[in-house]
Amino acid sequence: MRLIWALRSAVFVLYLAVTVVPWALAVLLISIFASPTTIYWSCVGWLRVAILGARAICGVRWRLQGMENVPTAADATSAVLLASKHQSTWETFAYPVLMPHPLAYVFKRELLYIPFFGWAMARMDMIHIDRSKRTEAWNKVAKRGRELFAQGNWVIMFPEGTRIDRGRKGVYKSGASRLAIDAGVPVVPIAVTAARCWPRKSFLLRPGVVDISIGAPISSNGRQADELMREVEGWIEAEMRRLDPEAYAHEGA
Repeated sequence: MRLIWALRSAVFVLYLAVTVVPWALAVLLISIFASPTTIYWSCVGWLRVAILGARAICGVRWRLQGMENVPTAADATSAVLLASKHQSTWETFAYPVLMPHPLAYVFKRELLYIPFFGWAMARMDMIHIDRSKRTEAWNKVAKRGRELFAQGNWVIMFPEGTRIDRGRKGVYKSGASRLAIDAGVPVVPIAVTAARCWPRKSFLLRPGVVDISIGAPISSNGRQADELMREVEGWIEAEMRRLDPEAYAHEGA
């Protein structure tokens, strides 16, 4: 069985490599004259190709609940900050496909150096930061975040900062809650079980279902950053245990 998974995963990686090159070149060409919104949805087209490929080739399906907790595409004036569990590459590909508004990720600038993929990312309204310069990085996040919210875009952040192994919890940092408070927007927490099918730091995909659960917006008005993040953390971690109890069985041992 593992050999079959490995073969299917190898086909999927090849599929990503073959499709990303012409798509990225097309985005670079389009970006010369297209609007930021057009560039964004052009890039999302490849992300859709990627997650549909994962489903067709590797059997990675998804199940989504809680979409009523985010504004619809017709509501262009309502901004939210999405704060998500981070287990896998899968959710970074899937969220722009699933969400009705353009998303701006906060990510390390090194990703821009990835051939083709990173070059296309550089054309989008994202927030890339130098993690070694913390004060400068935060100032950039705060400034660009406010600008993007004003344009009707949403910012998405992973409070744990990096991908976390299935069944584990990282340290939830308060950057996302600080930005939400600074911009006066609510935080929408998201739990996702992507590592069930696509583990961190691995390209060995397993067939199965990724559950995504979107929580109700949490107001940032009058809140302290640490206290707000603890509420976000509490909801996400409780929801992770509901969605994927097998992964947390060790906690009751």
